[in-house]
Amino acid sequence: MTRGGNFPVRIFAAASVFLFTPTLIACSMSIIMWAISSPSADPLFRFLRNGKAGYIDSSGKIVIQPTLPDGLNGGEFHEGLLAIRTKDGVRYLVWKEDGNSRNRPTPIWAQKLNDEGTGLVGEPRELLRNDAVWEGKLVEGPFILRRNDWFYLFYSGAGCCGTGCNYALGVARARSLFGPWEKNPANPILDGNATWKCPGHGSIVTDASGRYWLLYHAYSTSGSVFTGREGMLDEVKFGADDWPTINGGRGPSVKNTSPFGTAQRKTDSSYSDHFAGGRLQKGWQWPQDQEPDYRLKDGHLRLAAKGGSTNLLAATLARATLTPDYVATAVFETRTIKSGASVGLCAFGDSKNAMGAAFSDGQIIAWRRDKGVTRELGREPAPIGPKLHLRLTARQGYHFQLAVSADGKKWIPCGDAADAKDLPPWDRSVRVALTVGGAADAEGIFDSFSIEPRSPGTEQKGN
Repeated sequence: MTRGGNFPVRIFAAASVFLFTPTLIACSMSIIMWAISSPSADPLFRFLRNGKAGYIDSSGKIVIQPTLPDGLNGGEFHEGLLAIRTKDGVRYLVWKEDGNSRNRPTPIWAQKLNDEGTGLVGEPRELLRNDAVWEGKLVEGPFILRRNDWFYLFYSGAGCCGTGCNYALGVARARSLFGPWEKNPANPILDGNATWKCPGHGSIVTDASGRYWLLYHAYSTSGSVFTGREGMLDEVKFGADDWPTINGGRGPSVKNTSPFGTAQRKTDSSYSDHFAGGRLQKGWQWPQDQEPDYRLKDGHLRLAAKGGSTNLLAATLARATLTPDYVATAVFETRTIKSGASVGLCAFGDSKNAMGAAFSDGQIIAWRRDKGVTRELGREPAPIGPKLHLRLTARQGYHFQLAVSADGKKWIPCGDAADAKDLPPWDRSVRVALTVGGAADAEGIFDSFSIEPRSPGTEQKGN
């Protein structure tokens, strides 16, 4: 997260969506109300989409990732990339070594950058590593704040992901970048509570009044990994001992005062798209290595695979789910689907883990894919009509029921209800995806798509 000048100014935040694209670039004038930047127009999106990696320096300039010394991090460099200036104006690159994937410690390193910011000078020096009990197998996500005569290194530790996570945020301080670093005896200074769990991996912005705001992520205790990690905001306050605290040590704020008095609107968890206009709405995603061929025309979405793939999930367009209980519906044309091709709707963990229903050759096929292995759950004749409605009903984020209808009123179940707790491998959350596949030149024409939240325990109308 970065800003320039005094508030109100534009604040930018970038976040990965882990194996999905477009990369999320968001902009805010108030820190609490965010708008997704247009992927096609955003230079950082184009930069990342072209297969490059790097960082944004303090002036907002995009800098290509420097090359690390061989053997320093096992080829992993994607966590905690940070450029920092010392008191004499010299820039250093700070990163976390990926030791956790090799059962080794995870030191945080710093090394001098060249004048262009595209290369490293001299030798790397270790700042700190995971040596406290609460940090477990790793420390990562470094963010360094300079305040008065101190450098503060905020970092996260322990297990970041999954239903058994125990992630938390700590802080260390030093008089100079290369230490010695002293870890806060009160660490972790941000841990979970009854509403939010496993908080961490944040960055800090300073407002014109000198207040410090931490933007980080956490799981809700209700949606957990099935809705994924959510963006959180809390103020960082410093005490008389010059150590920072966050929300008085009570964990992430459940409710708090708006930083600049900006009225915050309640998040609308519903979404609908009738594919009007000539551009796809913001928020649609696809696997990074599997961009589909899509175009909007005359109020329809035409979705097709690239490269002649016959995979059931050859082409996918997905939306994130914001609540654990929801109903997703897609409407598509049947008369234009060629023999052997399939068009459908699914709960999508990734390309190897999904569950859905698809129309093919006059039949509705319920299917499931686990670790790349696909199996049929049921096959029935499809309702007759020029259009079909497919519906996915979710409870608790992982209990799914699929149904089909010719008119959107009378629904027929597609197979039995099923639990699919393993659909989001690790922590990728579950998305709802439109799918096309089955034949080399398969194409689907979709009329509409929607996701509506539902209260836990309510029955779906129209069965």
